[in-house]
Amino acid sequence: MTELKEYNEGEVLSFDINQIMKLIPHRYPFVLIDRVTECVLGKYCKGYKNLTINEEFFQGHFPENPIMPGVLQLEAMAQMAAGTLAPLPQYKGKLFVYAGIDGVRFRKQVIPGDRLDIETEITKIKGPIIKIHAKASVDGVVATEADLMFSAIDE
Repeated sequence: MTELKEYNEGEVLSFDINQIMKLIPHRYPFVLIDRVTECVLGKYCKGYKNLTINEEFFQGHFPENPIMPGVLQLEAMAQMAAGTLAPLPQYKGKLFVYAGIDGVRFRKQVIPGDRLDIETEITKIKGPIIKIHAKASVDGVVATEADLMFSAIDE
């Protein structure tokens, strides 16, 4: 992964797609966020994913009624959450992997043409374990909500 600039906890940042590619190890077709619009390191991150019919997953889920798979919505939330952690010095060289997911609720279908707005907030950090509350919405209506748990491991 390309070297990422170090920032200080509490800094307010935003990231474009090129900077996102430095934050997370994912690459096409698995980068599921387009922009981080507001991020306070160590606290919360907000951003979005623009969805078009050209997304590979819409070709098979479902061809006659394309819907973004719920597991990919959760993955988009996880990638957004990395924005608030990856730039911090204590997480340099770390990879964030799922350790658990609780309280998942899928409330609205996400379809081509939607902008999936994602908000993540750190609720607890204990050693290498990080808990985050995440929600994704379309046009102000919550589509998905979950409590995510990650483990920061060596890459």
